[in-house]
Amino acid sequence: MKKVFKLEDLDCANCAAKMERAICKVDGVHSASVNFMGQRLTLEAEDARFEDVLKEVVKVSKRVEPDCKILIR
Repeated sequence: MKKVFKLEDLDCANCAAKMERAICKVDGVHSASVNFMGQRLTLEAEDARFEDVLKEVVKVSKRVEPDCKILIR
């Protein structure tokens, strides 16, 4: 499953790159792309575990960039 999420308060391109690298290492993530200019996260992960993978992605993102929020509807 592939979904796009809006990011809030992502401060710099370097932070976006660090977040992207950390998210790609999460078990179950097939691919991830953090777009600093668009303030967006594109996440592709296993369909069956998508919600669990997303929770772990949020935790990892907070560790890397505590001020940035992934807006989940």
